[in-house]
Amino acid sequence: MAVIALALLLFATLGGGCSSDDVTRSSIEREPLPQGAALVTPYYTDADGDWIHTPRALEDGMRRFYDETGVWPYLYILPNGTSTSTEELAQYADQLYEELFSDDAHFILVFCDDGNGSFNAGYAVGSQAKTVMDAEAVSVLADYLDRYYRNQGLSEEQLFSKAFADTGARIMTVTKSPLVPLAICAAVVIVAIVIALLVKRQRDQRERESRRMEQILNAPLEKFGDRETENLARKYESASAADAPNAAASSTATPDAAASDPLTPATPAANHPDDPGAPSAPDAASSTKGPDA
Repeated sequence: MAVIALALLLFATLGGGCSSDDVTRSSIEREPLPQGAALVTPYYTDADGDWIHTPRALEDGMRRFYDETGVWPYLYILPNGTSTSTEELAQYADQLYEELFSDDAHFILVFCDDGNGSFNAGYAVGSQAKTVMDAEAVSVLADYLDRYYRNQGLSEEQLFSKAFADTGARIMTVTKSPLVPLAICAAVVIVAIVIALLVKRQRDQRERESRRMEQILNAPLEKFGDRETENLARKYESASAADAPNAAASSTATPDAAASDPLTPATPAANHPDDPGAPSAPDAASSTKGPDA
């Protein structure tokens, strides 16, 4: 869960850079028109009468477009269903430009809703403003108009305000390559996988150590005593086996006590009376001299 939260946090921090962008990329470095190139005029005309109810909400975004580009934007909204031909709307935009402006630094957008969930538009741009509002810049504006037109959460004023403001910000910078956000997303995924593997490895190690400690704590004490006794017995058996040959050699080399001392004379054996070689004892009667002898 922590890894998922980290990945979501990085995704939010990067502003959803992994998502696809359906707006034309800006590939040209553009310079804004000098201050005062465009004469100050109103920002819009609502010929339909039911589109713009909060002028300030619309004008905020259009003013930001002017601050970024130096080109003064103008929105002309025709009554719904007036025309579905972009060529016809472009011609009408040229006509309105000549009628409304006396400089070459305006951009006018003629908008017409078809009443069936779609719209058509045409535009005209002054010769000086063309250095900023080139074909690529116009495509950027068209993409933003299409995106915000389909956004049901925006009001009519917000639709046009955001389209112009975002166009001004985008066309005055070179859009980064889509490989950059893709590389960032890939890096986020790789980091998340590495962190997940490290966390799993640490968790598995802790579990193994916990199981080992549990086995040690649950083992009976007799098991430890028997093991120590067996080790001690094997130790003494090994020592006894090593001493046995030395003891046998010592007993074989010791002679008989009687034969080992040559200075001790042998004690003669006493003759037995019945021995034939033994002298006979004198007779008591013959050896005693009496008075008659």
